[in-house]
Amino acid sequence: MRHLLTLLIAIPALAPIGLWLVPRRLVRAQQAYAFVVALLVFGLSLLLLRQSPLDAHGFLARFNERADWVPSAGIAYSVGVDGISIFLVLLTTLLTPIALLSSFRAVTERVREYLASFLLLEAAMLGAFVALDMFLFFLFWEVMLVPMFVIIGVWGGPRRVYAAVKFFLFTMVGSALMLVAILYLAWQHSVVHGFWSFDYFALRDLLLPYRTEMLLFAAFTLSFAIKVPMFPLHTWLPDAHVEAPTAGSVILAAILLKMGTYGFLRFSMGLFPYASFRAGPTIAVLAVVGILYGALVAWKQTDVKKLVAYSSVSHLGFVMLGLAAAEPRAMAGAILQMINHGISTGALFLLVGVIYERRHTRRMEEFGGLATVMPMYAALFLVVTLSSIGLPGTNGFVGEFYVLLGSFQSEVLPRAHWLVMAAALGVVLGAVYMLGMYLKVFFGPVRNPKNEGLRDVTAREILCFAPLVLLIFGIGLLPGWLTRRMEHSVRVACADYVDRVIEMDDLRRAGGLDETQSRRLRTGRLAEAIEAGQAIGLIGPDGAGQPVPAAEAAGEPAPAPGAPPRPIVNVDKISQGLRPVGAPGAGAGSPTPTPTNAAPRPGSGQAPRPGSGQGGAP
Repeated sequence: MRHLLTLLIAIPALAPIGLWLVPRRLVRAQQAYAFVVALLVFGLSLLLLRQSPLDAHGFLARFNERADWVPSAGIAYSVGVDGISIFLVLLTTLLTPIALLSSFRAVTERVREYLASFLLLEAAMLGAFVALDMFLFFLFWEVMLVPMFVIIGVWGGPRRVYAAVKFFLFTMVGSALMLVAILYLAWQHSVVHGFWSFDYFALRDLLLPYRTEMLLFAAFTLSFAIKVPMFPLHTWLPDAHVEAPTAGSVILAAILLKMGTYGFLRFSMGLFPYASFRAGPTIAVLAVVGILYGALVAWKQTDVKKLVAYSSVSHLGFVMLGLAAAEPRAMAGAILQMINHGISTGALFLLVGVIYERRHTRRMEEFGGLATVMPMYAALFLVVTLSSIGLPGTNGFVGEFYVLLGSFQSEVLPRAHWLVMAAALGVVLGAVYMLGMYLKVFFGPVRNPKNEGLRDVTAREILCFAPLVLLIFGIGLLPGWLTRRMEHSVRVACADYVDRVIEMDDLRRAGGLDETQSRRLRTGRLAEAIEAGQAIGLIGPDGAGQPVPAAEAAGEPAPAPGAPPRPIVNVDKISQGLRPVGAPGAGAGSPTPTPTNAAPRPGSGQAPRPGSGQGGAP
């Protein structure tokens, strides 16, 4: 189905029109209509799992779509999926009908508007995950703020307006900076190539001066860090989660937060590899601080929903740590952790919503002994709790293990073993606060008489939890089903990242970088740069890099006489450490093929990279 991605976006985007054809008094009919639409989108998204040939960039060629939208401005409708984004698309289409089903009894006012907001939100999220044009991505990025703002502000708790405005303002600040950076990249493309373009692959092929690249990287990364959220930009999250309705919290935690981690991987690392390489240690340290801070603050909470909200700060710190490590196993673990967090934390918010509908409170001291009154509910909560703390055999264990293993072996992160040890402490703290909460809520005597007559989970609620529980054990016991499908995209992304970091490092050490230089205009430039570097002793006769101060490698002036020595960066060591297993220089004994440089996407307006030949990814 050639236009499958367009259908996935268009169906939920247009479906709200049908809601207005149903009389307002027929609430059940409106709910059934929205649920069926969401199920239809999920069923269509499963077609993405069909075998498809890959294009030169590792995307599924069967589903790529591109059409000029505003040719004079270089704006196109360009969408596609690869092994990185496909599971985020599936997670979105799975959780949307579950969230809608869970809210059938919870939302009783303005039901039509509520359902329309959810469907529009799903369309915008799917569009952001598959957009390959930067203007299109920014459009979807901004559109999805509006329905979530409405969901929190209209159907939220007592402080819903405050939480909604705070969520909107935080996100808008980051979005404004990202818009400026996108416009600058498109303008820079026009300077180099003579025409504007917002194509992701065309903009990725631009080479920028170091300081310019760092500023653009900062603009993108700030926007994504707010969305993750990373410490210390997380303060909007607890308010938004606590005040949002249950279904809104599910979508916010399970999918919207992944926009930040996905955006960092796809755009911050993809467009600005050298800047992300230089900022990698800082990102990793902030990620570890977030892991520990989120766990410690969650430990002190008495509101179950706020505890789960702070646990998201901790869990997503593992994702950012894996991405900052720039190591294939760590990156695969980060993607797995995105999926696993969406499943486990989404289920936790659903479980909190179940008890809130019955008691209209989430404070731990109000409960106790619920395992006696609601045994099925207690069993479901235990399974999801064990998944959240990463018990082996559940999905939570796999992602965190891959992140810690890959980060420990990363050459990008200085003193990586200390960072991994600190992150592992976050796993222990996670068990402390999650099991402590479970003990207070479910064990002991039934102290509050209001809890004695609580009914156990209903058939509708079991229907919501069943697919999530199956995925918890399915991914935990058979993670290879996911990792095999994302392995190629991860290796291509890592190989291209490493290749461009090394190339930029060589260029900058051997003569800097001109403002208007790009790969298309630089045929033979690298060879000249290496030759010049050999002449001044920066590069050895065999083309191998010599140890050079890190600041000088970035094009900064040499230190004054008598100044303390600067850190040493050895390009050969970077290449050895970053290059995926099986690539040249990675050592013997690797069974995997060597990824090659990707050829340009047809219609992107770029020429092949020097030395890349015609081949795409293996």
